[in-house]
Order: sequence, then structure tokens, then C-alpha cells
Amino acid sequence: MINYIYQLVNPQFISVKYEDADISDNVLVRPRYMSICRADQRYYLGNRDLKTLAQKLPMALIHECCGEVLSDKTGTFKQGERVVLIPNIPGREREGIYENYQEGSRFLSSGYDGFMSEFVTLPPDRLVSVQGIPYQTATMCEMLSVAVHAVSRLDKAAHKYRDTIGVWGDGSVAFVIACALKMKMPKSRIIVFGKNSRKLSRFSFVAETHLTYNIPGDLKVDHAFECAGGEGCYDAIHDIIEHIRPQGTVGLLGVSENYVSIDTRQVLEKGLTLIGNSRSGREEFLEAAKMMESQKIRRRLGSIIYEDEPVKSIDDIHRVFATDLNTPFKTVFEWRL
Repeated sequence: MINYIYQLVNPQFISVKYEDADISDNVLVRPRYMSICRADQRYYLGNRDLKTLAQKLPMALIHECCGEVLSDKTGTFKQGERVVLIPNIPGREREGIYENYQEGSRFLSSGYDGFMSEFVTLPPDRLVSVQGIPYQTATMCEMLSVAVHAVSRLDKAAHKYRDTIGVWGDGSVAFVIACALKMKMPKSRIIVFGKNSRKLSRFSFVAETHLTYNIPGDLKVDHAFECAGGEGCYDAIHDIIEHIRPQGTVGLLGVSENYVSIDTRQVLEKGLTLIGNSRSGREEFLEAAKMMESQKIRRRLGSIIYEDEPVKSIDDIHRVFATDLNTPFKTVFEWRL
């Protein structure tokens, strides 16, 4: 069966690859809606070092995707069932190691073709049913699953004092972390710190928001998440170390292309624990999909979604990536290629 795969060959240059796909032991899925991640933009714009780009390209972008089952010979899903696609392909299993950190694991849209194709074939355990959840919202399942993973790891590692939890960042990652915290730690007081007052206004469901240049000197948090990423990583980590109480746990989620300086003296003196978080696995997808059954969660996630016009051509792919640069949170689009 011939599949059409829309690959990024060079920054801002997309070509079609034709591939004969074997569907005998996999589920055949038609992508319906997709969402653009910062990682997609970095590859699309060429904002990675040349060595990395040479190693990763060509590849199809997008790992946040919701689709429709066309056929499933395993009998796991029904034809027409709505599913989210799990981009993480586990490697060598070791007890106690999450599937997203296993040696030899692969992540689709990072060196391997993502979901920008006519159809996708995946094992049934790489799909999660989201029947009844709108396609636009379901595309957020991957991002919410990452937040579930990060909050769960902090929950396991942190001490029992969780009165106040700080979230540094005012973008999509910070938003879904705050959503996951409200669901998983409802007794904790959530405070969000950011640089953009308009974006902070979307966080109406948390206890407080503060602009990072105006944080009260006596404000303290028990634990924190760094969700700033990019050039904002340094300032966010610096603020967290200053405002976190002794033996606090810090979840790191922001990706920076440059090395970030950390005040290790303060980390040691306060006895802080730093946890790096990246991606997620099937268990987190299942929990995220369960969360999305709540209308409250769907409304919150819907408030940060901008739906662009459907993608029907390669020119439309370029258009949605350009649109996303001016979208404050998430850009979602229907896939009709």
C-alpha cells in the first residue's frame, strides 16, 4: 500500500516521499487533526545546529496528532474510532525506567518520520481511544500527557509539603502543567510566573499570577516547574532557586539550544532536587485522555487553541507554520492531504 509522506528535506523545504507500507500487523490510521510544537518549529526554521539538522533530516514533522482508524486486523479498535497517536516507540525495557527514556527508543518527528502523511501504521499499543472528545482538543493529548508525566515524577520525588507550587512560564507547556497540577494536586496553591500579562490572564484557574520582574521578595514556593525554555531558561531557573524553600523539587521542562548556567551553590545549600522531564509514554496518554473526559479540562485546553484553515496542499503546510509564529499558544489544523 503506497503512502504519501510529507518530509522536511531542508529548513522550509518540503518534499513528498512515496513509501510502500506494510499494514499486516498494525492499525491503519488516517490523521485528521494536528498541532504544531516548538520542536517542529525549530526544525522547520532551521533553528538547530547544522550537525543535528544533517542527522535528523529528511523527516516528516508533527508528533501531536489525532486520527481515525481505517482498519485494524488486531481487533483492538473499531473502524472510524477516534484515536490519539503515541509518537514514542519504546526501546530496550528495563525495570524502573520509563518507556520515554529507554535506551534505543525512537521518537517520531525527531529523526524519524512524524505524522504528516496520508496515513499512519502503528501497533495497537501506540494508540489511545479518545472517542467523544473533539478532534481539536484531542490533539492536545500528547502535550497534556507530558504534563501528567512531569507532575507524577515530582509527586513521587518531592517531600510531603506541597502547600504552594510555582510554575515559571506563560506558554502552552506552563498552561498544561497548571491544568495537570489542578487535577492531580487539588489541595496545592498554584502560582504562575511569566513575562506576558496578556498570556498570564489565561491562567484564571490558578491561585495567583505574577510578572517575573515584579515577584514579591518574600514569596516562597515548596516545589516548582520550569516551563520557560529557550533564552528564558536561565532567568526562570535563577528565580526558582531564589524563591523555593529548602529541599524543594524542581521539574525542568523547558528546552534550550544553549547551555544554561545554574547556581549550584544555592542548589547544594538548599538541598534541591532537579528532575529533567521529556516526552511521555502510554500510561500518561491514558491518564491524559481520561482527564479530557472532563468538560472543565476541555474548556481550559480549548481556550488556548487557535484553529487555522485546513491543510490541503504543501503551500498550506508553509502557511500554518507561519501562522503558528504569531499564535500565543497552540495552533491546530485539520489535515486533508
